Order: sequence, then C-alpha cells, then structure tokens
Amino acid sequence: MALLGVALGRRRGVLAGLLATGLYYGAVGIVGHGPTDALSVTVRAVALTGLGLFAGLGGRQLRESARTQRTTEALQTSLIDSALDGICLTDPDGTLLISNAPLRRLAVELGMPPFGTIPERLLAISDDVTDPERYRKRMMELAESPDAMTADEFEQVGTGRVFRGFTVPVYDERQQLAGRVWTLRDVTADRELDRLRDGFVASVSHELRTPLTSISGFLELLADEEDHLTETGRSYLTVIRRSTKRLQRLVEDLLLVAQIEAQRLELDLAPLDLAEVADAAVAAAQPAAVEKELTLELHANGGAVVEGDASRLEQVLDNLISNAVKFTGPGGRVDVTVASEDGRGVISVSDTGVGIPASEQERLFSRFFRASTATRRAIPGTGLGLVIVRAIVEQHGGTIELDSREGEGTRVTVALPVAARETVAP
Repeated sequence: MALLGVALGRRRGVLAGLLATGLYYGAVGIVGHGPTDALSVTVRAVALTGLGLFAGLGGRQLRESARTQRTTEALQTSLIDSALDGICLTDPDGTLLISNAPLRRLAVELGMPPFGTIPERLLAISDDVTDPERYRKRMMELAESPDAMTADEFEQVGTGRVFRGFTVPVYDERQQLAGRVWTLRDVTADRELDRLRDGFVASVSHELRTPLTSISGFLELLADEEDHLTETGRSYLTVIRRSTKRLQRLVEDLLLVAQIEAQRLELDLAPLDLAEVADAAVAAAQPAAVEKELTLELHANGGAVVEGDASRLEQVLDNLISNAVKFTGPGGRVDVTVASEDGRGVISVSDTGVGIPASEQERLFSRFFRASTATRRAIPGTGLGLVIVRAIVEQHGGTIELDSREGEGTRVTVALPVAARETVAP
C-alpha cells in the first residue's frame, strides 16, 4: 500500500486502500476464517486507506522535491554551459566529476583523450605545445599539488592558439580537500592584441627617433648661433630644447617598456652604494623642486651596498623623485631615505602631494594608466614610469611597495638585496 501510494498519489492511494479492504473481505469469505465483523473491517479500511493517503502525500513531496532538484540542476548546467571559459570539477585525485560544454568542445579541439584524470589528459597533448618540457613539468606539479592555486599559459603548435588555465582547490565544511575546480580560457585574441600593441609602440618609437635625431643635431648647430638671436628667438630655442628632451624621454621609455615586455632587459651588475646613487638623483631633481617651492631632502642612514646596475637604479630614483616633485604642490616636501635593513638596501621616497585613491592603487603599475588625481589636475605624464621602475627593481631581485592616501601623500619603498661583498666597485 505504501509503494502504491507513493507511486499513484493520494487519491489513488485512498482508492487502493479501499480496494485492498474489499479484497481482504472477499478473501476471508473464500477462506472461511478471519474477522469479518464491521469493526474489524472498518479498522482495516481506515488503516489501509490512511496508509495510502499518507504514502500518496509523501510521494507527492518526493516528486516535487525531485522536480525542483532537476530544475535546479538544469539551471546550474545552463549557467556553467553559458560561460565562455571551460570549467570542470574533479575529485582530489583529478578524476572528472562535472564539466561544461565549452570545456568539452575545447578538449576535442585540443585533441585530449576522453579518459583518464585531468592531469593525464593535459599531459597527453604535451607534444602539441610550444615548450613541451616545461609544460610536462608543470602538469606533473599540478598532479602532485591538488591543494594549490595556479595560473598557467601555453601555446598550441601550428595554430598559434594561446590558452590560460586556472586551478582552485575546493574544501568541504570540515576544511578537508574535496576536489579542485579547473578553468581553461582561450586568450589568443588578447595575446594577438598585445603583440599588435607592442609592434605599434616599437614602430612609433622607431619612427620618432629619426626626426628627433635630426632635430637634436640642428639644435646643437643653433647653439653656436644663439648669441646672435633675439631674446624671442632664444626663448623659442629653449622651448624647442625642452620639448625635444621630453620626446626623447618618451621614446626611450617606450623602447624600454618594449624590452621589458619581451624580457630582453639586461643589467650590468656591480657593487654600488645606494646613498651615492640617491645623492646624485636628489641633486638632479633640486632645480625642479626649487622651481615648485618644495623642500627636497636626502636622509642617508649609513651606506647600503647592493649588486646593481648603476644607470638603471638611477633611472628608478629619477622616476620616483620626479613623480614625487610633480605631484606635490608648493610648500610641500619630498624626503628620500636610504638605509640598510635586514640584509637589504632600502630606499623610500615620500611626499606630501595629492596622493592616489585606494581603488586605483592596484592599477598604478599597469602600462599607460594614470591616477584620476593626476588627470583632474592635468599633470603631464605617460603612465610608464612605475611600470619601468617595478621591472628594473624586480630584475634586481628586489621588491617595491606603495602606500598612499588621497590628499595626504605617497610613499614608495624599494628594497634590494645587499651585495655579497660590502665594497663598492672603483
């Protein structure tokens, strides 16, 4: 009766209970023994029909629950299938549990086998990527570290398609590893855009260099005739010189960023004293500070000898100090501090300038990005300085940190490993 009620519903369950009562009464009459009085029949009828009724109610709830679950599963499937990225969930061993349609399509396009764990399937296409040895090593690391968050990129041979993969561990309510989410994204268009942008930057830089060289040459020739020019002519010449230097710096920055992106930045390392590098950078920035009526001071708390490229580290300090001067109003101050802390040479440049909104600080080291505090005040700049600074610092094995509050000022701290020999190269 319970099974019939669950299967047929409450009304049919009640009818089945009445039918069962009738069958019981008939069977008693045929067999010839058993209670047939009205009370016994009534009790059995109520029990059987009640059982059918409640089983029917329970069955309806179960069916509604199953229908709701199927609807939820369909919505979830539609949701992950509508994602642009390929997504799947595996157990801690890498066995596939759930996958979406984009991932299944990408797996077919990449030639992955339809069996095995996800790391095994990824290893199967190692010969089809541009750097198979590095790829195999990375896939083995992923298989051995199921609780790691990772991000990797690889390029397919022949097609030139570039893919970026991400993995994130999944934990249960007891914080035990339950599995891992894998995502695969086709970033071919993004990488092609990057290549086009880099090519454009390199082309523009090259095309600007040629006329700038001619302008600089003629400016040197005009310097011999400057005494014969009128005051107005000399002022024009000063403007031309200043603008030419700005364009030259811009071209050099663009070319340097292209080198950084291509990982072709080379350093000429030698032991050097950061205090001496900072002193030269502060001296070079003093005229600009005086012109803006700022206080620019160097605080060298002892020497800090590091293994570095003098010209590149000068470029780092020139960028940081010029930024501090540029973004600080009249009456403010800029302090440059050099110290040796915990086996590192530390340089900090702090100012009392306009500061940077907290929401924009993560993007400061992106190419061509400029803070709103700079654009609102029409402060000139290209948005390349901090990109170059970070690349040079990291190439030296150092770190860079930025702390800023809008309207209060900014502090940038660079830490570099101390040289093995505490001597400065002659």
